[in-house]
This record gives sequence, structure tokens and C-alpha cells, in this order.
Amino acid sequence: MMTFSVGDRVLEFRPVALRFAEGLTSNLFVKKNNKTVSQTLRGPKYSHLTEVMLRDHPGSAQRRLGEFLLDLKRAGDALYLRFLNRYGDEAYCEFCLDDPKLLPLIRLYCFMVDGQIKYIGKSTDSYAKRINQGYGRIHPKNCYRDGQATNCHLNALIAKCLARATFVACPLLEATEIESLERILIARERPEWNVQLKAGSTCVA
Repeated sequence: MMTFSVGDRVLEFRPVALRFAEGLTSNLFVKKNNKTVSQTLRGPKYSHLTEVMLRDHPGSAQRRLGEFLLDLKRAGDALYLRFLNRYGDEAYCEFCLDDPKLLPLIRLYCFMVDGQIKYIGKSTDSYAKRINQGYGRIHPKNCYRDGQATNCHLNALIAKCLARATFVACPLLEATEIESLERILIARERPEWNVQLKAGSTCVA
């Protein structure tokens, strides 16, 4: 158990079991094939790429996006990265809370590595949504410019240290209380991953 004193309160963070799937997933962006290249370029996040695509890849308009980007990557063409967020081509892990009784709860939590706090977060909707469906399972669409870059970044950081990562949680009930306490703890502890995610800096293995 890990404790923090905040004013006259003592916050107790207790270990919570996470279940990790075997292996890591690379090239996840390839699985997003619900749109063609042409359909993608119509979106506001991608329209600036239209000129270079027409110039360098005029025959790609009807190709499925993920498959086309993988071909670019294999050919050493860095253009594929301009369709992705800055963490969209990482190796990702998959994990979930192992106790179904915890899934509907809202809590403060920490990811730790070798006993060191790396990330402090809050779950004000539910653990099922924040952990199992968010950080713990990266969907192909999250890898793109209009996806969830923060989810990709945090998952990739965890993937680099799976065997040494642990998860602890503090059972609070009020959403407003959770938000204020999260801010206090982050400002006090300045966990490495919170700083990186806020700054958008590239993580170092």
C-alpha cells in the first residue's frame, strides 16, 4: 500500500491486478481500412496532404488507407507518418483490470515501474472505459491524426516495461474530489509520464 497526506486526509493507494495479453502489437495502424485514401483526404486533419499525394501517389486514391500506409512504410517513405499522430507507430500492449467488480468504479490511480510513480490519473467515468477500453486497448483509429494520441503514448510507455509495471488505486467516490486531488498530487510528485504526456515530448526507452 502507498499513502499520501493531503491536508488532513490520508489517501491510500492499494494494488490492483492487471491482466496483460501476451506479446506486443506493431503496425496497428494498418488495420484501419474502413476508408480509402481519397475519403481520408477529405477530412480536415488530412486535407493538407492532398497535394503531395496527387503528385507522388496519383494512383492511390481508391486504396484502403492502412494497407497503403504499410506499403509506404515498407518502401521507406516517411509520408505514412504524416497520417498518424506522433505516437501512432509504436509497439502497443493490451491489458485490463482482472477484477470485474472494479469496472464500474471511479478512482484515482497510479501506474508505477519498479516502485516509482510514473503516472497519476483519474477515472471519473468508469475503469471499464478509462482502463479496459482506453489505455489498455489501443484501436487502429487511435493511431491517426484524429485519434487518441495520449492513449497511444501512455500505452507505448507501459509496453516498454511490462514486467516491471504495477497499478494502484485509491477508492474515492466524488468526481469533483478526484479532480482536485489529482491536480494536487501531480503538482507535488511531477510523475515522469504525466510531464511527458502534457508536454507532448518523445518518450525515451
